[in-house]
Amino acid sequence: MAQISAKLVKELRTQSGAGMMDCKKALTENDGDMTKAMEWLRQKGIASAGKKQSRVAAEGLVDSYIHTGGRIGVLVEVNCETDFVARGDAFKELVRDIAMQIAACPNVEYIKVEDIPAEVAAKEKEIEMGRDDLAGKPDNIKEKIVEGRIGKRLKELSLVDQPYIKDQSLTVAELVTNTVAKLGENIQIRRFHRFVLGEGIEKKETNFADEVAEQTGQKQAEPVEAKVEEKPAEEKKPAAKKSTGKKKTGKKRKK
Repeated sequence: MAQISAKLVKELRTQSGAGMMDCKKALTENDGDMTKAMEWLRQKGIASAGKKQSRVAAEGLVDSYIHTGGRIGVLVEVNCETDFVARGDAFKELVRDIAMQIAACPNVEYIKVEDIPAEVAAKEKEIEMGRDDLAGKPDNIKEKIVEGRIGKRLKELSLVDQPYIKDQSLTVAELVTNTVAKLGENIQIRRFHRFVLGEGIEKKETNFADEVAEQTGQKQAEPVEAKVEEKPAEEKKPAAKKSTGKKKTGKKRKK
């Protein structure tokens, strides 16, 4: 496999308007051949989609998704360029799929990695640097390991980097890009919010019997230990004399 330089990726990006990762993937798939990589991007609809990303997207749709059972809800805004596209079934389906994706990904907090505040990334780095398995390793090695772990962790927080729930071979970013190519307009996920039933509420655990007693104004009777009265010891009766078996006789008569 040919080595893909950053310069080659940048050149393809300039020509195609596609994203850096898409350009790198196109070059990797085609052994660094620029012409074939451009054709690959066009076949995927990525080349034309990349050029549309700079256009203003102020129309769109705000939609909601409530998961079965009503315990999780999502509100999401997705923008496009025209009201005509916003009213179309393909765009509505995309917005609904994105809302379902957010409901299915409890770890997702941001739309893309670039939206994650620097202090969040710094905190993650601090946690990773303190891992026991890195103790004793040289600083340069430790930095590389931590960098890889943090990159993975930040992607877990990013919506567009998640595998699409209906097709694991695609990411959410690629799903949006494919729809851009199909509809011919810039599409952007602008914001979202997930609602989880009872989230943030401190639940008070109570004893049901105590709760009923409190409501009725009654108190539970305290268990009373049964007391056993001791009977006085019976007086000892003298033991009966044992019988010898002989009959008593009267006095002998005098002759």
